[in-house]
Amino acid sequence: QVQLVESGGGLVQPGGSLRLSCAASGFNLDYHVIGWFRQAPGKEREGVSCLSSHDGTVYHRASAKGRFIISRDRVKNTAYLEMNSLTFEDTGVYYCAADPVLRSVVGACGSSRPWANWGLGTQVTVSS
Repeated sequence: QVQLVESGGGLVQPGGSLRLSCAASGFNLDYHVIGWFRQAPGKEREGVSCLSSHDGTVYHRASAKGRFIISRDRVKNTAYLEMNSLTFEDTGVYYCAADPVLRSVVGACGSSRPWANWGLGTQVTVSS
């Protein structure tokens, strides 16, 4: 059974950090593009950071550059999103996604529609 399970969300103060995990089972993250998306209340799901397991290329949306790090552990078959200097605007449900067909991380992060596999999400709340 193909499954992605996110964890690591929670409540954090502005300026704080969180590390999200996405454990994959039933398939191998090798040869997949991996993405982290978020959805704030009343807003569309948007791509935050994407990583290609094919060539290691990474894409971050402008607001995440310099603050977020996307990575994966091949042995654990798990992807991560390290988030630093969090702001109120980072609040939302964070979803990880993986797709074996997508290639361009820029294009992949631009839309949630083409992705084949999704987790159920983990809530991140930035509040003082």
